[in-house]
Order: sequence, then C-alpha cells, then structure tokens
Amino acid sequence: MRYVITGGAGFIGSHLVERFLSLDHQVVVVDNLITGKAENLILHKNLTFIEQNVCKYIEIDGKVDWVMHFASPASPIDFKKLPIQILKVGSSGTINALGVAKAKKAKFFLASTSEVYGDPLEHPQKETYVGNVDPISERSVYDEAKRFAEATTMAYHRFHKIDTRI
Repeated sequence: MRYVITGGAGFIGSHLVERFLSLDHQVVVVDNLITGKAENLILHKNLTFIEQNVCKYIEIDGKVDWVMHFASPASPIDFKKLPIQILKVGSSGTINALGVAKAKKAKFFLASTSEVYGDPLEHPQKETYVGNVDPISERSVYDEAKRFAEATTMAYHRFHKIDTRI
C-alpha cells in the first residue's frame, strides 16, 4: 500500500507514518512544517518527504492507495497566531488533497474533530448532533475550517464518487 499523508510531520500524522512504515507500506508525507517537525519523521527507505504547503497544488508521482489529510494547526494558541493558515488548509488544502485522491483513484481519509459541533449542548455528542457553533468566535477558524473540510469531502464523495472517510 502507498499512502500520502498531509501533515505527516505533526503529532498524530507522524505516529501514523511510523505505524505504516513498520508494516512495510510506502508513505509520502506532505508537510510545510508550520507546526509539524521534521525530527518527528524517522529515516526509512519507504518514506518520501515533500516539504510543501498543501494549499498549493500537490503533485504526487506513481500509484497512491490512500490520501490521509491530517494537515492543520490544531492548538488553541494557533487559533490566534495562524487563523488565516487554518482556514486555508481546511479549504484549499482539503480541495488539493481530494484532488490527489481523485487523480490517483485513491481512497480519502479526513482527520476531523468534535470541534465541528462547537460548544456542545450535549456530551458526549451523538453522530446525529448538529452542533452549537459560533462562527465568529476566535476559535471559529478551526471549527469552521473543519466543517468546510467535511462538507467538501462529502461533496467529492457524492459528485466524483471518491471513497471517503471522515
């Protein structure tokens, strides 16, 4: 199997990369290192690292089985420091990652968050819960970026018939 993992130098992404490499899969990491760290990645013959912002067109040579979109600053500190970048990675970054999946006829996985529901009125949230979102709060950049990413993922699933997971 060959995976493309955006945000693969981040905390969760890098652990997923390590797991796939341990199973002898091929992994292509696309990360601009805005919050991820190159030292999170282990040197491995099956690892290819592309230092790039996913908000720019992503070109991957060869076969791809899965595109896994983990790219996004996710810390509350980042909501103040990187609000525009968060919105861009959730929008154009998601569209570009889905574009790779479409071009390569690959499956697509979006790493989302319960933050799409906003400040919950019920806990834990059921899958049928639609949320309590404040679209103009300081933290809304993350919530709304992930909501947009989910909507875009489902639009590509319905329109382009891409096999998707959220």
